[in-house]
Amino acid sequence: ESYGLNAVCTHLGCVVPWSAPNNKFMCPCHGSQYSAEGAVVRGPAPLPLALAHCETDASGAIIFKPWTEIDFRTEKKAWWN
Repeated sequence: ESYGLNAVCTHLGCVVPWSAPNNKFMCPCHGSQYSAEGAVVRGPAPLPLALAHCETDASGAIIFKPWTEIDFRTEKKAWWN
């Protein structure tokens, strides 16, 4: 499955950059951390990062589409829908 992540912290909405040396997303505001799949590995974030379907069109442009299925990380309905 190809998917993208909305890298906005679910704690207070800060942009969460990828930290290559740590192999995870790390929020600079309050210290939340997310795995490469967007699952919370350290709070205070209460929820995983939002998912989106990710495809590449014929011209090479990346297209994101809403994720409406069950969140495969939690096996629950996606909180962002």
